[in-house]
Amino acid sequence: MADVFTVLAKDHTEVKQMFTELEAGSANASEASVRGEDGRRRRGEMVRRLIIEESKHEAVEEEYFWPAVRELVEDGDRLADHAIEQEQTAKRELDELRRLDAGDRRFEELLANHITDAREHIAYEEMTVWPALRRVITDERAERLGGKLEQAKKTAPTRPHPHTPPKPGVLKTAGPAVAAADRLRDKISGRGRT
Repeated sequence: MADVFTVLAKDHTEVKQMFTELEAGSANASEASVRGEDGRRRRGEMVRRLIIEESKHEAVEEEYFWPAVRELVEDGDRLADHAIEQEQTAKRELDELRRLDAGDRRFEELLANHITDAREHIAYEEMTVWPALRRVITDERAERLGGKLEQAKKTAPTRPHPHTPPKPGVLKTAGPAVAAADRLRDKISGRGRT
């Protein structure tokens, strides 16, 4: 079983790869008419995949990871509060992005801003939070936490929910219903299949 740092690092690597692909396409995004409808459709699908992965990742972090940081790290409340504030901003950006068409000028501006913000958030977690947690978490607990994250991602919400309070109790209660609604909407619409 992978420990918490391995699970989160894998997610971060996947998301950063998506950022790189999206940024490579941004150079041509202003030439959307040259790329045509098919290019806009592919770009929109890449962003939908990003939204799905980030939504699942943030939901399970809020439910399991940040409570562990608060409990175990001496300055855990401050670290978690800062990270959750960043995540709430990301949820608002992703929620707006999912409502825009890939050909929309605002889409590209918001996407570029989100990528910058998300990279800053990932760096904060990896360079500030992880070292502090590594110093105090046991190997056994790190593995159990990694297992919880992996399991929870299987049923986590696939859309950002910026108005849902990022509190573990609320997420454990409302999260399954929200996630089930997201997955039903995904199934009906075909979202995330490609």
